[in-house]
Amino acid sequence: MLYILCMYRATIVVFLLLFSAQLLASDLTASIADLESAWASVYYQSDEARQKRAYPELMEKATELVNRYPDAAEPKIWLATIMSTNAAFESSLTALSTLEKAKKLLEEAIGIDPKALDGAAYVTLGTLYYMLPGWPVSFGDDEMAEQLLKASLQINPEGIDANYFYADFLLRQDRAMEAEAFFNKATQAPVRKQQAFADTQLQNEARLALAHAQQRKANTGKNKFQSLFTTAAINTNR
Repeated sequence: MLYILCMYRATIVVFLLLFSAQLLASDLTASIADLESAWASVYYQSDEARQKRAYPELMEKATELVNRYPDAAEPKIWLATIMSTNAAFESSLTALSTLEKAKKLLEEAIGIDPKALDGAAYVTLGTLYYMLPGWPVSFGDDEMAEQLLKASLQINPEGIDANYFYADFLLRQDRAMEAEAFFNKATQAPVRKQQAFADTQLQNEARLALAHAQQRKANTGKNKFQSLFTTAAINTNR
């Protein structure tokens, strides 16, 4: 009888632990969704005064989540993302320090769970690597950026973010033909229900970027074609 009672109590404890873990996971998911929605509504609008006021408030919420869930990757990813967008309103020296902190948070998130938020840490970190200047000013590195962005595509090959930002990287590297394919994938990626607003906005940007990439590719071909005639004319006149 005592053995049965002990087993019963142990079963109840395990059940409560599992139930508690599920509640925590559910709360974290809801909190991340709310944070992402709030960030998107601020980021995708042109009122810079509102952005300047809103980002610090969002950072406080994200920091609270990081403290509440220190072993979760998702809050660290979003805190780094908000810090990175807020850096645009900081002085140059402060912004560089902020982005170093964001880099560390993203590296920690990858160490915890590289697949969290469909590999978003790789996307954000890779974007920082190609947008920032290199040493000695900052940690910018195009080779590292491409490695990170490709890693995000391995995790989420059909994702809007992964395809868009890798395409943007390629376009900045004057690889318009390659960029076109990834911008095209971004425009056709499925919109996530919980991130519908942000995904729709990014798809609109992808369509504009796709048109730009196609124009650059056409201009490159045109310039090469014209150069053939220029070279031929020079050789004829010799």
